[in-house]
Amino acid sequence: MAATETCDLLVIGSGAGGLSAAVTAAHLGLKVLVVEKEAQYGGTTAWSGGWMWVPRNPLALDAGIFEDIAQPTAYLRQELGAQFDAERVQAFLAQGPRMVEFFRSQTALQFIDGNSVPDFHGRNPFAAKGGRSICAAPFDGRRLGAHIQQLKPPLAETTLWGMGIASGAELRHFFNAMRKPASLWYVSQRVLRHCADLLRYRRGMRLVNGNALVAGLAASAFAQGVEIRTNSPAQRLLFEHGCVLGAVVDGSEIRARRGVVLACGGFPFDAARKQELLGHAHWSAASRSNTGDGLRLGESAGGQVACDAVQAAALAPVSLVPQKDGSFAHFPHLIERAKPGLIAVTANGRRFTNEADSYYDFVRGMLAATPAGAPVQAWLVCDHAFIRHYGLGAVKPAPMPMGAMLRNGYLQRGNTLADLALACGIAAANLHATVQRYNQQALEGRDADFAKGETPYNRVQGDAEAGLANPCMAPLAQGPFYAVKVVPGSLGTFAGLRTNASAQVLDARNQPIPGLYAGGNDMHSVMGGSYPSGGITLGPAMTFGYIAAHHAAGVDL
Repeated sequence: MAATETCDLLVIGSGAGGLSAAVTAAHLGLKVLVVEKEAQYGGTTAWSGGWMWVPRNPLALDAGIFEDIAQPTAYLRQELGAQFDAERVQAFLAQGPRMVEFFRSQTALQFIDGNSVPDFHGRNPFAAKGGRSICAAPFDGRRLGAHIQQLKPPLAETTLWGMGIASGAELRHFFNAMRKPASLWYVSQRVLRHCADLLRYRRGMRLVNGNALVAGLAASAFAQGVEIRTNSPAQRLLFEHGCVLGAVVDGSEIRARRGVVLACGGFPFDAARKQELLGHAHWSAASRSNTGDGLRLGESAGGQVACDAVQAAALAPVSLVPQKDGSFAHFPHLIERAKPGLIAVTANGRRFTNEADSYYDFVRGMLAATPAGAPVQAWLVCDHAFIRHYGLGAVKPAPMPMGAMLRNGYLQRGNTLADLALACGIAAANLHATVQRYNQQALEGRDADFAKGETPYNRVQGDAEAGLANPCMAPLAQGPFYAVKVVPGSLGTFAGLRTNASAQVLDARNQPIPGLYAGGNDMHSVMGGSYPSGGITLGPAMTFGYIAAHHAAGVDL
C-alpha cells in the first residue's frame, strides 16, 4: 500500500453530481480531491444535453416568472405517487434555486434559461409551460488551459465533425441551413470556427450542452485548488467502527476527514444489476465506464440500493450505429421523433404510442406493446423530405451524405412502403394502412389515435415554423421511404443508494452512515423512477451535490 494521502472531502466520479459537490465544498474551505477512473473527466454529463430541472430558479425570477413552492411540489406529488419522498423533494425544491444562484454568482459556470420549456406531462394540472428549466451556457474551452485535454468530448454520433450543437435556436439554424440564408450564414460561421479550432487545438473550443456544464464546473474546481485525478479507480472504502474514513484509489490509501461522495454514474453497464433491476435487454447511451462501482462501494459500507423504483433507468430509445471495429455506438433518439412526418411502428406495422411524447414515455410504450418473449424493438419511419430536412438518428440532414449508413445497414430504404417493409421485416399491408390513416389525420391536424401534438411539450418538440395545422404531424408523402430500428435504452439509471435529504447514504435501519454521501446516479433518484420533465437527472444531481458539500463542511443551509 502506498503512503497515506489526506484531504477533507474525497469525491469519486467527475460528472455533474461529483463536481457540484467538489466546487461547493472547496468554496466552503475544504480541501477536495476528485478521482475519476477514466482517462478523461466528465462522465455521462459531458455527453448530455446539459439541461437541469430547477423550479423557481433565479433566471425564471429574472424573467418575471414566479410560482409558489407548492406548485412544483403538487406536480411532483401527482407524478411520483407512492414514490413521493416529501423530505427529499422539499430539500431539492428549496435548495435548487440557491444552488443556481451560488454557481452563477460565485463560479465560472453560467446558465441560459429554459423559460419556454414545458414539463413533460401537460395534462397534469400543476405542470408548467416554462420557467422550471435551465441549461449550461456555452463555454470557451480555452479557459480550461491545458485541462481541456482531459475533458471528455461530446458523444461523436450527436455532433457534426465533433462540433456540439446547442438545442433550441442553434439547432433550428442547422435544420434550416438549406432553406434560409440567415441559417446558412450562421451554420457556416460555426463550422468555420470549429475547423479553425480543430487545426489549432485538435478539438472544438465552443463548448455547449453537457460539455459546457462539465467545463464550467471543472474550471471552477481548478480555480479553487481542486485536483481532478484521472485514471484513478476507487477499489474499496476505508470503513472503520461504522464510519467511512476514505478509500483505496488505484492502490493508494486516501483518508478523507469530512467524508466520501460516491458519484460514479450508476449501473448502466453492470450486467448483473441490469438483469436484476431492469429485466429486459437494454442498450444505454450513458458512459460505458458506469459499471456500478459506486453502488458496490456503498453496499460494502452497509448502504442499500433501492429496488422499488417505477423504472430503474431513465428510459430512452436508442439505435445501434455500426462502428468500423465491429462494435455498435448507442444513439439516443431525443429530438426527431416529434418532428412532422415521422411515425413509429412495431413489426406488426402499427403505431403504438405518441411519437412526440418524452423519450421515457416512448420506451414505456414500446415495452407495453411488445408481446411476452418477443424482442422489444420498433422502427422510426419517414419519407425523403423528412430525412433530408431533419435527419433520422445518426443520419444527418442535407447536405450531409447518407450512403455510408445505407451500406452498413443502419438505415433502411425502400422506393415504396412495401419495399421498406420487406427490408425491415414489417407487416407490409399493415404499414400501408397505418401510413394511409396517419396521412389523413395529419392533413386534418388531429391524431385521433394517440393525441400527438396536443400538449405543450409535444408542440415545443415539433416544428412551429412548418406552418402546419399540427406542428408534430405531416403526411409521409413521397418516396423513397426510410426507417431506423430503435431498441430500449437509457440516458442513465435511476435506482441507486438510498439517502436522506442531506445526501447521506442510509443503512438497513434507515440511519445515515457517517462519512458517506451519494450523488448523481449513485443516489436513488428523488423522482423514484418516474420522469416528469427534462433535466430531472442533472437538476437533482447539481442540487444534492451542493447539499452534500454543505453537510460535510458542517455549514447549515
